Amino acid sequence: MEQYLIVPWDTRSGSEPTPVDWDMQVPPEIDAIAELVMKQYDMTVSSRTLITSKPDKGGAIWRIETNKGPRSLKLLHRNPERSLFSVGLQEYVVGQGARVPALIPAKDGKLFVEMGGKLWIVTDWIALTPATKVDLVGAQELCYGLGEFHRHSKGYVPPFGAKNSSRLYRWPNYYQKIAKKIGWMREMAKAYRDTVASASILAVVDQYERQAIEALERLKASAYPRMVSMGEPHWGLVHQDYGWSNGQNGPGGLWVIDLDGVSYDLPFRDLRKLITSTMDDMGVWDTTWMRGMIEAYHQANPLDAESFEVLLIDMAVPNEFYKHLKEMFFDPITFLNTEAEAILQRVVATDQSKAQALADLAKDMSKYKPGSYEPKPVAVEATRVPSETKAWDQKSWGLQPQQKQRSESVASAVSEENTESMAGAVSKEKKADSFKVIKKKAKQEAKATEKKVKKEKQEAQSDVKPAKRVAVDSREWAGEVSDSKKEEKEKAPSPQKAGGRKGTASNVIQLQPSGKAPSNKAKQTVAPAKKKAAAVAKAKPNARKKSGALASKAVAKPAALPNTKGKAVKPAVKKAVKPAVKKPVKQTPKVATGVSPAGNKTKRAAQSKSKHSFKKVAAPSKKMNNAVSSKPNAKKGVKTKGVR
Repeated sequence: MEQYLIVPWDTRSGSEPTPVDWDMQVPPEIDAIAELVMKQYDMTVSSRTLITSKPDKGGAIWRIETNKGPRSLKLLHRNPERSLFSVGLQEYVVGQGARVPALIPAKDGKLFVEMGGKLWIVTDWIALTPATKVDLVGAQELCYGLGEFHRHSKGYVPPFGAKNSSRLYRWPNYYQKIAKKIGWMREMAKAYRDTVASASILAVVDQYERQAIEALERLKASAYPRMVSMGEPHWGLVHQDYGWSNGQNGPGGLWVIDLDGVSYDLPFRDLRKLITSTMDDMGVWDTTWMRGMIEAYHQANPLDAESFEVLLIDMAVPNEFYKHLKEMFFDPITFLNTEAEAILQRVVATDQSKAQALADLAKDMSKYKPGSYEPKPVAVEATRVPSETKAWDQKSWGLQPQQKQRSESVASAVSEENTESMAGAVSKEKKADSFKVIKKKAKQEAKATEKKVKKEKQEAQSDVKPAKRVAVDSREWAGEVSDSKKEEKEKAPSPQKAGGRKGTASNVIQLQPSGKAPSNKAKQTVAPAKKKAAAVAKAKPNARKKSGALASKAVAKPAALPNTKGKAVKPAVKKAVKPAVKKPVKQTPKVATGVSPAGNKTKRAAQSKSKHSFKKVAAPSKKMNNAVSSKPNAKKGVKTKGVR
């Protein structure tokens, strides 16, 4: 039986009506799978409420009421190998004492359920409230909690079989990409000079491109190469989507949620994103806020002088300009005529205070101690010590064998009559079995025809002397061999022509999964073989009388041979004919083998004993314009309460 494969559901196929808002709905197939997943846990569910969904990616979060209290059911939208990387990290940081929701094991002991080609997880529902945005205290709480999470993630090594995710070594490439695409913006503005924002973009694009190039040069001259040589586990992981919705106050302090996008990186990349996006929202680069956020992070996860320098370099990159203006690549005319001008003017106005703010922050360099980064050979992998002692049990962390299947062909798997068993699925296994039978039968027929052709060819040439054989054009041989190899890769093994050559496209057996045995055209090669043998036999008397000039005319000489006569030609002709009688080489396909991964038991998050207090600092009077047009790509379904 084949299971239904979950794919993004923002668009529905066929004549099925499209709901008004997929953000608050999921297809019935997903609902049915969610019911099956919940039955894999030791709990009784009384109600289930959809909190949010990701229709463009294929993920969702429910709040479920159980006999063991409220819990969260989450469908991870990435492939199972990638999701295993983040699920393993969530289990690891909980064991290190981080305030992260602990994974609840299923009945089989695993901390996830694999169904529908995705991973599902269940955690307790934690009552959370967002940090305040109106003053610096809320921002400092957010940064302190981020630093705690980064510190606890150090030393993580994923379970075997998980797909590694890392951005640690990609900083130079990212800077180059920004510089290159800002250059594309210049060309785009030139191409659409009649649009509203074209002139404004051309007036500032050179400045932003220069900022990206200068930041790249500073990065190369910094300690970044030595820092990344320490390896991925040394630095830990970044959240990548950290903000006021994914870091919220709860029991014991700030909790970090939604970890399915975590990746190895220099941890302060999350801090940079949080600072620059906050300055963009405020409409001004405020040094007091920036310094307060960095100091709060430093209390939880200390920075050294090298890290502080790279953080400043990363803030100097025109990140906000690139993030907002790159929309022109998708629909240039519409964007440049509508939103681009207002967005550009706001970004340029905000950036007027950026240079001075970064210069003021650079004066704080002496507050941070120098780090110790011993350069390591590139070929030597960084030592992964902290989590090597953690045993990933294969039974608890093994994934199912992944199969590439089309979800459309199994849409009937979830029916009202048979929801639990998913027995209504269209099985491709039977089709695959019938295809194997056809393929096997075709191979047998090809071998039989091959033997028959070879036998008739040998009988036809039994009276012909090797010296009188007709030479094969080397260019023609090379062309046929290459075509044959190409056909072997793309299709089933092809029968051979007379003389041992591999067949061309016209001779390849077409394997169709219709149940009918394909026709075999290999027999057509028998007639040309007989005609060729007869022609050679006819030339035999003439060759005996005239072994000189007539023999040279009867035999086709390769272009590379010298113009010799008589016996000197015979060895060369034999050599040219020899490849034609070689037996085909059978290639045995390689079989990939794998090892299941391995885990341990879940630990509850320990409350932090560290105390910290932050002074209230009022937000600057200058606020950003909250107009919808000034905030492109606003996300739907803003998260407010509870674990996501």
